[in-house]
Amino acid sequence: MFNWYKKVVFENYANFNGRARRSEYWYFTLFNLIFSVITMAIDKALNLEIGLNTVYGLAVFIPGLAVAFRRLHDIGKSGWLLVIIYLAMIICAAVMVGASLSALSGVASPEGFGTGVIIAGVVVFGLAIWLLVMFCTNGDVGENKYGPDPKADGSEDISQIGVE
Repeated sequence: MFNWYKKVVFENYANFNGRARRSEYWYFTLFNLIFSVITMAIDKALNLEIGLNTVYGLAVFIPGLAVAFRRLHDIGKSGWLLVIIYLAMIICAAVMVGASLSALSGVASPEGFGTGVIIAGVVVFGLAIWLLVMFCTNGDVGENKYGPDPKADGSEDISQIGVE
């Protein structure tokens, strides 16, 4: 399992081409979460505001983005769709923050505040669920326009363990 993480971080650090299997994406995500929790705990124990977690996050940002691009390629979608979704999420978050600050400072009336925040929140939630579904979708069988099927390379498939 850890080999998938090492493959993403060390072998495919900034590789935005080709395809990534679900196992490659999700094992990277699992170990990324584990290492993030560990580095946050170390930062907290050492009372660091900007510490290991920040450095770790910056170090794995590019490989995380690259494996997400390749994961979308595996289901026949452009990786640029991820950029569009992230930009939409950032815009919605900015609307939520802006509406909150306007309402708190008295610049805008609180009546309109709730509607904008609710709409932006629903949009962000919907995009996150849609992205989750895409990352969980089985890849295209055989070659697609982004490259050969990564399952056809003879690498270990966890669903085949114990099958003769």
